[in-house]
Amino acid sequence: MKAPKFILISAFILFISQVQSQNTFDHSTWDQALLLSVSEEGKVDYNGFMRDSSLLYKYFTELSENPPKENWTREEKLAYWINAYNAYTIKLVIDSYPINSIKDLEDPWGKKFFKISGEWYSLGDLEHKILRKFGDPRIHFAINCASFSCPVVWNRAYTGDNVQNALDQQTKKFINDPTRNTITDKEVNVSKIFTWYKKDFKVNGGDVKDFINRYAAVKIEKQPKKGYKEYDWSLNE
Repeated sequence: MKAPKFILISAFILFISQVQSQNTFDHSTWDQALLLSVSEEGKVDYNGFMRDSSLLYKYFTELSENPPKENWTREEKLAYWINAYNAYTIKLVIDSYPINSIKDLEDPWGKKFFKISGEWYSLGDLEHKILRKFGDPRIHFAINCASFSCPVVWNRAYTGDNVQNALDQQTKKFINDPTRNTITDKEVNVSKIFTWYKKDFKVNGGDVKDFINRYAAVKIEKQPKKGYKEYDWSLNE
């Protein structure tokens, strides 16, 4: 006896949805935590994260139990690791809060203080061994070092669907923020991120100036007086 056609169709749809769910990660827990404790301007309420710590620790469990799989898209993997970096930076701060600066902590980027799928990681591991290897310099404007001069924390979770557009928006926002970069006809005084990670911005045959000009409202012309802004490591709250 043949199975009714609608049963076969329903089974196929269920199969497809199960396959798709294995290729994605649900970041809604992190999204909720961000909306509750990060302003639209990117100011972080660390007391808020401590108050709603159940959300944060639920997300850490989800991250640890669902590391990226080979069949995930590049965008899904990128979103996962950016969110993981930002979430664990919050954890690093609130574990010692109140502090004035992340640099008050001992070896904040080298300390292995969290596990993903049974393996210990540091923030430096996520940045240098994973995220930078994507070859996309825009990640430097998505990950946050809990400091005022860092790119602002986006108060939404990155996802496979939104990460490309969000990276463009965060990069544009940072480059055109006068508190972090001054770009005029006579003066170019930019963030030290552009010298610390100078090699990362040499993409498609271009250099740092070419990268900045792709997003800047005021373009850098010829060779104006150049400099780097003093980096403010005070906490971004």
